[in-house]
Amino acid sequence: MKHEPVQQKDVILDSIADGVFTVNKNWRITTYNRAAEQITGIPRRKAIGLICKDVLRADVCENNCALRHTMDTGEPVINKPVCIISAQGRRKSITISTALLKDKKGQVIGGVETFRDMTVVEELRKQVKKQYSCEDIISRNHKIQELFDILPQVAQSNCTVLLEGQTGTGKELFARAIHNLSPRKDKPFIAVNCSALPDTLLESELFGYKAGAFTDAKKDKPGRFALAEGGTIFLDEIGEMSSSVQVKLLRVLQEKTYEPVGAVSSEKANVRIITATNKDVEELVEKDMFRDDLYYRINVVKLCLPPLKERNEDIPLLVDHFVHKFNQVYDKNICCLSDNAMAALMSYEFPGNIRELENIIEHSFILCHGDVIEAKDLPPAIQKDVGGKDQNLDNFRTLRQMEALMIERALSRNGGNRTAAAKELGINASTLFRKLKNINSTSK
Repeated sequence: MKHEPVQQKDVILDSIADGVFTVNKNWRITTYNRAAEQITGIPRRKAIGLICKDVLRADVCENNCALRHTMDTGEPVINKPVCIISAQGRRKSITISTALLKDKKGQVIGGVETFRDMTVVEELRKQVKKQYSCEDIISRNHKIQELFDILPQVAQSNCTVLLEGQTGTGKELFARAIHNLSPRKDKPFIAVNCSALPDTLLESELFGYKAGAFTDAKKDKPGRFALAEGGTIFLDEIGEMSSSVQVKLLRVLQEKTYEPVGAVSSEKANVRIITATNKDVEELVEKDMFRDDLYYRINVVKLCLPPLKERNEDIPLLVDHFVHKFNQVYDKNICCLSDNAMAALMSYEFPGNIRELENIIEHSFILCHGDVIEAKDLPPAIQKDVGGKDQNLDNFRTLRQMEALMIERALSRNGGNRTAAAKELGINASTLFRKLKNINSTSK
């Protein structure tokens, strides 16, 4: 009869899908369930009695042991992502949680650690990222997916490319993707923000100068075109470029040559030119604020990047990407956003686009004290903005409600056309019809 409670305990532990082991105060393993055997590859008969770090072999065992933290402070650790080395030498991603073990008198007698194999989750994450990404760009939006489809062909050519889109929509990411997919990928990629430099400085920055060209020119200095030789130069905010610099850029495009400031002879330029603007260049041409001959030269291929407010379906993907990024930057273990926090982002207009979303997630990381970002961790402006709308933050309690909002907005943007809305959302039309039917039946 004395062994029955122990047998019952083992049966219970072996029925749990997560790995579980307990240690005494000397860090020796006292209990080890079947899932722990499967995840680590080490059988129970070998694990019992060993020091836990010799069994788990995690990357945090030596300097940042979660169980030691719990034993020292009494604070539990929840879902901390770590990597272990299995008995077969394979590296595995797991999440661990820890707690204290106490006797009937409340005295600490050891600790318990549960761990979950995240290998499948990581593989799914990689598959999703692969399916909805190109280089460092992540999107399931149908307009961006269409750009993904033509990007390799554009990259393989040597034509000039014009990227149009609001600030923060990822124009430089697209320029880098074109470079990285091109035959020039092993040569330099040089980015220049034309709006950040005054005319006289922009010219010398682009084309360089010779010694004596002006008072402080003590020696020759190569320009960005020289630095980008054989590679790609990305001219951002080209709409801000003055007419005099436009003329010199036109010569580069027409004759593949340029003259450094103060030079008496031309230099050859073997450089691919990609330009970008947050303005309507055609409108600038009509207003005589941009040379039409230069516009025709840079507009061989034009890629228009939609703002984030037209890519609502990308917000969860981007949030997951930034959460993963800032977990590494800030050494935190935040898993996700709460429903309310995600609802706030889904209904926000994002005037600053993807760059603003990244800043919002970083802001939330700094304020978040748990493993889930709550609505209160978001910047006040977003909470205020959402709170002042009809569909405010408090109205969202489930993911289904957020899905309903996404569908409603997609239909609105497409004039009620369900087929077009389904394409924008990245789902089949039949799936959209079914979801609409569910939404309508729920609202009755």
